Amino acid sequence: MPLCPASTSGYVSPLGPAGVKRTVVSILLAGLLIFLYGAPVIAGTEFSPSSVEKGVLLVASPSLVDPNFHEAVVLVVEHGSGGTLGLILNRSTKVFLSEALPDLAVLKGTGYRLFTGGPVEPNRLLLLFRLRKPAIGVRSVFDGVYVGDTPKVLEGIITQPKPTETFRAFAGFARWAPGQLGFEMRQGAWATLPPDSRGIFDDDPATFWQNCISRLKAPRVDGVAWAVPVLAERAR
Repeated sequence: MPLCPASTSGYVSPLGPAGVKRTVVSILLAGLLIFLYGAPVIAGTEFSPSSVEKGVLLVASPSLVDPNFHEAVVLVVEHGSGGTLGLILNRSTKVFLSEALPDLAVLKGTGYRLFTGGPVEPNRLLLLFRLRKPAIGVRSVFDGVYVGDTPKVLEGIITQPKPTETFRAFAGFARWAPGQLGFEMRQGAWATLPPDSRGIFDDDPATFWQNCISRLKAPRVDGVAWAVPVLAERAR
């Protein structure tokens, strides 16, 4: 699953004169918010690019309007000098996994749904597992959670169900070129939350994003940290 520097989430080119003007406006607005709230505009490491690492959850800002990532929660499965790769966790589709993998007999008659993992390679299937022990053909994302593209592990979970072992299947994935995600975070597009196996596999996808927003403490997110890019845009 090599990473390549292809832009898939709206990379913005270096600032020109108009961009410099907007940056100055943003700095002035940031100073005003610090004065009003008596605290740094970006409070906490969850709004810093340095908080991104394998296993964390990327939570889309309420103001992020890109249809690929609007109200998305993304699990970072790879992060390094080559860029960042993730899976959108809360895009359940109406497609049954048995339809996507018709040759896998163990899926016949099951109700597992396929998720949209992102806009890159939408015909590629990736599997996310919660396992008690590592299995052949999967890579660790964080403790107890693994990613792979082999159906053998999936078949083992279905035929020998265990309360703590489960999976989700994704069509496609999200990818950011080196430095791109950091740029978007500095613009206020994303915040991070720690790894969360329960949320990934047990929470209702329809409410997962809102639950994550609540965990980020709404007054700080909506009133301070994520307000700066919106105000700066209005001031252009």
